[in-house]
Amino acid sequence: MRIGEDFLPRLGSALVLGPFVILVAVVGGWAFSTLLALAAVILLWEWLRMIGAKPRTPLLVIGSAALVAAILLLAIRPPPAAIGIVVLGAITAALVARSNRERRTWAPFGVIYAGGLALPTLILRDDGSFGLVSLVWLLAVVWSTDIAAYFCGRLIGGPKLWPRVSPNKTWAGSLGGAFFGMLAGMATLSLAGVETALLAAPVALLASFASQGGDLFESAMKRRFQVKDSSRLIPGHGGLMDRLDGFIAAAALALLIGLIRAPDAPARGFLLW
Repeated sequence: MRIGEDFLPRLGSALVLGPFVILVAVVGGWAFSTLLALAAVILLWEWLRMIGAKPRTPLLVIGSAALVAAILLLAIRPPPAAIGIVVLGAITAALVARSNRERRTWAPFGVIYAGGLALPTLILRDDGSFGLVSLVWLLAVVWSTDIAAYFCGRLIGGPKLWPRVSPNKTWAGSLGGAFFGMLAGMATLSLAGVETALLAAPVALLASFASQGGDLFESAMKRRFQVKDSSRLIPGHGGLMDRLDGFIAAAALALLIGLIRAPDAPARGFLLW
């Protein structure tokens, strides 16, 4: 098996960023909200940079203001109010955006995409009973999926998953990532003392596939706009979007399932079966 040249930088970045994110998630409160606000603004900047949106600075200011306002509002109002602020920011960005039709069309979706990181994560974390467990579960599923897909793909090889969008991804990597992501989700719940860890396996599997879908979506966007990485902020990974694309999709799916099953406690809703 041949390890890519970017493996050591990727490993080093993960070993630094992973424990830091978990530590801030444990602390919670405004520290976690501030971290997510910063991450959301960086994601928006990377999105606008990736699609070549114009005028970039006004769009970044409008989107960032909407994201920060939504996060602040989430502390004192129900989630629909915060979601409404993000949607309003996206509409305003659509009115301000210039350049060609394609870039104008995609510009407002950057606000929604960045909001898709901040709001689901904060809503799940605020669940008093299983908030922290839900975040650790998500990180375990997404990171295990990513790592297992990388090694299974290189070790087994085989048919490509979607060569036109992501030439290096294989079916072996996808299925291997999903399997180990599911195991990681079950192990996390078992260590947390949740007795229904086995029953929650299908949700972990769905979250793993959602994570891979988020990764493929970002790959398709980069190919569409002919960029290699969303930015160069993280050694070995590229930008923050390159690191969080799968987490955003998995968190959105987890929140959706949680709200359907337990609107007042979404983390418990998708973890307990």
